[in-house]
Amino acid sequence: MTYILIFNSVHRVMKAEKTLKLAEIQFKTIPVPRKLSSDCGLAIRITDVDIEKIFTALEAEPAEEIYVQEDDTYRRIN
Repeated sequence: MTYILIFNSVHRVMKAEKTLKLAEIQFKTIPVPRKLSSDCGLAIRITDVDIEKIFTALEAEPAEEIYVQEDDTYRRIN
């Protein structure tokens, strides 16, 4: 399963990247998909990691929005 995490600032994305690295969670920083926002910004994509592990790692710095990517569609889960 692929998750897309959206934060409200580039600074928060950078903090989340650091936290995810410490938790040894593989991720990729990507542009926010246009279907989710027309703003220019960054998001984090995480694939094949249990959502609970992601929530635990980012407990102190949670994402504003988390989506499950299913082919070309996105379903918000928080």
